[in-house]
Amino acid sequence: MSPAFEEVRLRLPHIELAAHLYGPADGVPVIALHGWLDNAASFARLAPKLPGLRIVALDFAGHGHSDHRPAGAGYAIWEYVHDVLQVAEQFGWQRFSLLGHSMGAIVSVLLAGALPERVARLALIDGLIPYTGEAEDAPQRLGEALKAQMALAGKRKPVYAEFSRAVEARMRGVGAVSREAAELLAQRGLMPVPGGYTWRTDSRLTLPSPLRLTQAHAMAFVQRLQCPVDLVLAEQGMLAAQPRFAELLDGRPITLNRLPGGHHLHLDDEVGAQLVADCFKAFLRSP
Repeated sequence: MSPAFEEVRLRLPHIELAAHLYGPADGVPVIALHGWLDNAASFARLAPKLPGLRIVALDFAGHGHSDHRPAGAGYAIWEYVHDVLQVAEQFGWQRFSLLGHSMGAIVSVLLAGALPERVARLALIDGLIPYTGEAEDAPQRLGEALKAQMALAGKRKPVYAEFSRAVEARMRGVGAVSREAAELLAQRGLMPVPGGYTWRTDSRLTLPSPLRLTQAHAMAFVQRLQCPVDLVLAEQGMLAAQPRFAELLDGRPITLNRLPGGHHLHLDDEVGAQLVADCFKAFLRSP
């Protein structure tokens, strides 16, 4: 598969991010957001199947070739929302659509709920709201997060003697993927080190969240959505397994598309990518 993208670096006021650019410069503006521990290669199969769009597929901060956040900073999900807004500002896009997978879908919903005047359309893949927590659990969660943060300095990333071993590890990781998908993610996500390869991702990404939104917080963002929303639900994915998932869609103006495949159905193979593209290509080009 020959890539049809341009590799760019975006110097934002607070951080430098990497991205892949797809499509014509005058295409419909879309920012594509990948899932946790993935990178811009998540859209390597899907983006070329969405003609007429100017797609900026980001590496989130701490992922892929983007900068890590500075020492002392964290990776709260709302910080990604700020990053995406700054990317839109860099391109001069006052209004744009979002194409998000998993965590990227969650970031998309938060931004569209917070600033509905900026987001034209949401195309979501197997993601909608973050894992939530209730008030009574907050002290224990913060304590566990602080302990994990203090212990992080003594931990080391895994080193794989061969590229293929890293690919196999990614196949078995969170949101298991096909070998081809794992290879695409690994090609962008690995870096050489003494003894083999390790992941570029910031180790702080694996820390537990010190604070989670409550269910009421999360639903407030969904309720405030004003733009059209098209959601792809993978039948063997992660979203369908969330408790009370049906309640999230009840009475909401969200178009639901159930498709066969796993959590990374848009990347696992060409068939899945085409099915997702068929859901989104006319939707994202609509005025």
